[in-house]
Amino acid sequence: MAQRGIDILIVDDLTFIKMVLRDLVEKAGFHVVAEASDGEEAVRLYEEKRPDLVLMDITMPKMDGLSALKRIMAIDPAARVIMCSALGQQQLMVQAVQLGAKDFIVKPFRPERVLQSIKKTLDIA
Repeated sequence: MAQRGIDILIVDDLTFIKMVLRDLVEKAGFHVVAEASDGEEAVRLYEEKRPDLVLMDITMPKMDGLSALKRIMAIDPAARVIMCSALGQQQLMVQAVQLGAKDFIVKPFRPERVLQSIKKTLDIA
């Protein structure tokens, strides 16, 4: 099940969430190429690292996830971004998908759901 060579950028303003996601994706064999704490940093790191996938929170300081998603999709229309949000942010999720997000996951994360979303987005069986 090793997925070496697949780079993931994790974007969340909460260190704890980044740690949980990093642990989860690395145990599944993916490579975390970088972490960002806000949308501005996410856009800069996306340009610099060109990851295969971005896991990005919607609610963040400086630049929120939707604004960062718009910028990333403008840089790379083929970007694969999975948005993360808290329960009750359904309207933001609909917007995210309209802006180009491939999927979304809801906090608190269920590990199997996160991995299912990553595999679906990357088209891995």
